[in-house]
Amino acid sequence: MTSAVGGDTQVSERAQHFLKALIERYIRDGQPVGSRTLSKDTGLELSAATVRNIMADLEDMGLVSSPHISAGRVPTRLGYRLFIDSLLTVRRLAEQEVTEMRRRLEGPGDAATLIESTSQLLSGVTHLAGVVMMPRHEHDAFRRIEFLSLSGKRVLAILVTSEGEVHNRIVNTDRTYSPAQLEQAANYLNDMFTGRDLHEVRKYLLADMKTTREHMDQVMLQAVEMAQQVMEAAEGTGDCFIAGQTNLMEFDELANVERLKQLFDAFTEKNQILHLLDRCIAAEGVRIFVGEESGYQLLDDCSLVTAPYGIDDQVIGVLGVIGPTRMNYPRVIPLVDMTARLLTAALKQQERT
Repeated sequence: MTSAVGGDTQVSERAQHFLKALIERYIRDGQPVGSRTLSKDTGLELSAATVRNIMADLEDMGLVSSPHISAGRVPTRLGYRLFIDSLLTVRRLAEQEVTEMRRRLEGPGDAATLIESTSQLLSGVTHLAGVVMMPRHEHDAFRRIEFLSLSGKRVLAILVTSEGEVHNRIVNTDRTYSPAQLEQAANYLNDMFTGRDLHEVRKYLLADMKTTREHMDQVMLQAVEMAQQVMEAAEGTGDCFIAGQTNLMEFDELANVERLKQLFDAFTEKNQILHLLDRCIAAEGVRIFVGEESGYQLLDDCSLVTAPYGIDDQVIGVLGVIGPTRMNYPRVIPLVDMTARLLTAALKQQERT
């Protein structure tokens, strides 16, 4: 049995056996793995010269590298990718462990509380950074909009969706509007859009109404522009909960103070993390980014393991863990997958109560 790497390059079954043993040892110890250690781990009675030749071949294929002369080898991103795609043996979770995970997500609370608890659960069971994006309700409907006059030619636009979510945006106007004018403008928009899909409403505001603007008076024109801004606020409210960032300090390869500072800044700012999770929302099952596969330079030394969650067969969010590329994939992957399943079940239960 052989596996292809980098086009037509083939990795023999024996070389795969050594690569698997090397990665498992490196994940466990975090130290470069030497030929003598590998000979013992694989249980194959091969000469030292043969083992060195196999390791040299793996290095030539870009699957392992030597950080220092005579210091053994470590897996590369390509090596991890082959391991994950072809050599990984995923461990089945014990029923007792699943029961305990389920228990930790039970109990009263709104969706935000449940999402936060899930991020803490992920962090606790994997000893990595757990991240869960808030549910995206892309098909929420427009319930109503209100405008309140503020000082200094400013108006507070308030949008309420069918899910009961409230989105606010302070809008600077070029003139002062009376409460009666603002009520008239809100009534106009509510009559036109109540019950319609938010995405459909925004599309209409941005495109179709351009052709009718010349027929609007100043109040209605301003109302449309204010509605556009609050709709932008509603679409840009993606958020996520991140727990266990300090777990990453336990890994030597991430322990550089400057690197940790940059990572923690990214966790605080969240935009790039949310962008990565958005890329996974259409994926079926677990998805894994190793190192630079994420396209986010700060995560070049990290891996991201994600899984989608949803309600009634509709994916509404993604959860996962962030850790070093040297994470325990055989254990982390089933934990992330099971957490997504448990969150899906918990959200479904919330809807019933």
